Amino acid sequence: MNPSPSDLRERVRAFVRDELFPLEPAFLNAPLSEVGPRLDALRARVREMGLSTPSLPRAWGGLGLSLTEFASMSEELGRSPLGHYVFNCAAPDIGNMELLLHHGSQAQQARWLRPLVDGRIRSCFGMTEPEHAGSNPVMLSTTAVRDGDDYVINGHKWFASSAEGAALCVVMAVTDPGAAPHARASQIIVPTDAPGYRLVRNIPVMGHVGEQYFSHGELRFDNCRVPVGNRIGAEGAGFALAQERLGPGRIHHTMRWIGMAERAFDLMCERAARREIKPGQPLATRQAVQFMVADSRAEIHAARLMVLDAAAKIDREGPKAARHEISMIKFFVANVLQRVVDRAIQVHGGLGVTDDTVLSFFYRAERAARIYDGPDEVHRGVLARQALRPYGVEVEL
Repeated sequence: MNPSPSDLRERVRAFVRDELFPLEPAFLNAPLSEVGPRLDALRARVREMGLSTPSLPRAWGGLGLSLTEFASMSEELGRSPLGHYVFNCAAPDIGNMELLLHHGSQAQQARWLRPLVDGRIRSCFGMTEPEHAGSNPVMLSTTAVRDGDDYVINGHKWFASSAEGAALCVVMAVTDPGAAPHARASQIIVPTDAPGYRLVRNIPVMGHVGEQYFSHGELRFDNCRVPVGNRIGAEGAGFALAQERLGPGRIHHTMRWIGMAERAFDLMCERAARREIKPGQPLATRQAVQFMVADSRAEIHAARLMVLDAAAKIDREGPKAARHEISMIKFFVANVLQRVVDRAIQVHGGLGVTDDTVLSFFYRAERAARIYDGPDEVHRGVLARQALRPYGVEVEL
């Protein structure tokens, strides 16, 4: 029997506070190899507690949470950069798990899904290509050419998050260049030990290269041969599968961002209350700081309500029915996160840009929130087109 949502949230909040917050200084300032064994031990503890992969069905070892229930848990996990990883529900693994759960063959589930759920392996997702605008996902040059019972893959990907150390990469590749744009590509599992697969590098992000799970890889596929049985779903279904995972995935991301914003808000308020500009006069006595606090509190609250509303609509009616709500939360919450973290850094002064707090990590790692999974401008355009249509205006994107 599952704990109640409120009990579950409290358990997760306590674990993040008591176990993960104390580990963050080492994570931020030491090589991941020094922190890795402690993270592995915590992942094992979470599995023993029955809290790992909470969004997956109980038959697969999860908690079977609805999207709305998982959204609240995701907020708590988002307060630490280690939260989703330790609970084995971080992107890209959770998206690949859900993809294999709903569309993978029995053989694919046995070979890849089971060890992913158990936390024995990790995965990555190869879609974005440096040669094309990521905002147009049907523009792909990576190809998978059928050769008997195999596909031969050639292409170039980057920002394949967590590629270093991954056991498999789910690759978007063109399998029928003559098909309609949204039916040209398929999703294919490529084991990372397959000949022709190569991790070129971890891409530096604002000066930080990253390691293992906490990295973004550039990949090359040079005559990389994999069995046709590694294709997920029907040939040409790659774009549809990608869209299916993006709806729930944006709920995961936005609630994680709200968790980060709440953590930044807590740090900002603590700093404002304790940092004195004169004896007996903390920063919090200054109206400029008070406005930062008030604006942040209101924006986080609005963002949370918007995401929970979108999640509830997906639970009731499915991702397609909620596509406009999904676009709305994607750009709105990303901007709330950026503003709140920026204010928190400002209140911390010089300390805010160091790695002595988690704020600089949030700022560095999540500036891309306004870019990945569709840039702000695309989502704003989609929403504006829908809003203007009743007034007789047809906007082409």
